This record gives sequence, structure tokens and C-alpha cells, in this order.
Amino acid sequence: MIAIIDYDAGNLTSVARALTHLGYKNEITSAAETILAADRVIFPGVGAAKATMQTLQKRGLNQVLTDFYRTGRPMLGICIGIQILFEHSEEEDAKCLGLLPGYVQKYPQTYPIIDTEKKTETLKVPQIGWNEVHQTQSHPIFKDVPNPAHFYFVNSYYPVPAAEDIVIGKTQYGLEFCSAIAHDNLIATQFHLEKSGRVGLKMLNNFLKF
Repeated sequence: MIAIIDYDAGNLTSVARALTHLGYKNEITSAAETILAADRVIFPGVGAAKATMQTLQKRGLNQVLTDFYRTGRPMLGICIGIQILFEHSEEEDAKCLGLLPGYVQKYPQTYPIIDTEKKTETLKVPQIGWNEVHQTQSHPIFKDVPNPAHFYFVNSYYPVPAAEDIVIGKTQYGLEFCSAIAHDNLIATQFHLEKSGRVGLKMLNNFLKF
């Protein structure tokens, strides 16, 4: 059974529908015993880092997620689910789970443009829509996924891992940023797999077989 972490965020049912479509039993839950007994855990959703961490702490799920990670069973973070894995987010100065070294940073409002009359251009924040993900390392999560491929993003912040070797995907949006990571049993993406059509479903299926 796949446990989808319930922390009062949106988009959980979209992930559940995607898993059901792929033929996998799943449950949206905040019960520690259910999560710790699951074969795999997915932490999806949209939201602010500080509010997310406050809800996790209130329910004791911060420790549950840490304990599950330490079991070595596969764990997937999506969107805010990649950001809270790191130590700190600039979003309301939030302390995160700290499972991975690094931090989360906000997109700059402007970025430099090369070879045009304008020196800078305004960056629309949040990034909303389709963007390319370039695979920087081979990984089972990318099996039979084109490189590059387009995925759906909704984010104002992006992760900055301290260790480059955990970065498996990068994306350009004003600047180049980490959009997918993998470390041992932990995989996470800044983009929404459940909203990214056939390639998103393929990556979800790869995770469920990982």
C-alpha cells in the first residue's frame, strides 16, 4: 500500500487518482501507524513551507516522515514535498525536515538577458506551466522518460542542495535550478508528476516499481 501524506494541503486527491489509474492501492492518511506500515510514502501538494512544517509538527508527522525515511523504503516528494526535505527555506524563514543538506531560495524578480538591448527581464513568479527537465544523471525514476521532457510546475521557490551528486534533473527558469533529486531511497521533484500527462505517470510508475 502507498501512503499519501495528509497535511491539509491541496492536490492530494490528484495523486491518489493517478495511483489508482496505475493500479496501485493507496490511502491519503495522517495516521502514523498507517504511514510506517506502508510499502512506499508520497508527500505531494502545494503550499507554503512554514505552514506545511507547522501542520507536520502539530500532527507529529515530521518525526514520522524521518522515521519512514530511515527504514530505507522508497519515499517520494512532489513540489512542496521536495522543498521541506532540506534544512531551511527562505519562505517565511522556515526550518524544514533537514533530511538533506541545503536550502530553498526564492526566484529573483529579474534576471540577466544575453545579446539583447535589454539588460534584464522581469521573471514571472510563481512559475506556472510547462517547462523542460534535463536529466543530469541516469536513475531508475527516469526509465523510458525522454531527455529532456516537459513537466508541469507551480512554484515560487526552488531547492539548492548542498551536494551536487544528489541532483538528477535541472530546469531553466531565469536561472538554472535543481528540479529533481535522488538520494538512497529518497526521490523528489519540484514539478508535479500527477499533472504532467503521460511522462508524469511514467515517472510515478517507475517510483512504484523502484
